[in-house]
Amino acid sequence: MEKRQLSQYQEYQENKFTKRIVFKEEDNVIFILNFAPGAELPTHKHPGANVYILVLEGAGQVICSGQASAVTQGDILHITGYEDFSYRGGETNSSLYVVLTKIPGENYAKNV
Repeated sequence: MEKRQLSQYQEYQENKFTKRIVFKEEDNVIFILNFAPGAELPTHKHPGANVYILVLEGAGQVICSGQASAVTQGDILHITGYEDFSYRGGETNSSLYVVLTKIPGENYAKNV
């Protein structure tokens, strides 16, 4: 068993988002995305993978395949790898717990 503390992975930087890898094994990676108010994750997709997101803290907006949806703490999302999606943080810091299965390439499993 491995035990980690969420606080180790919550790092906020003004006007941007951070990505902190929690676990990586074979084709799967788990990470935390942290958003300063108004920071945005650009539209992208993960071909051949599945994305599972839990909103840990705060609120924001997900746009998936052109459809906007408000999300808040406790919401859980499943996005297929072929759906375009983006996220924009709200008025306070927000954090997303992300499980990416069958990562399309190693660049998806790096801190940014």
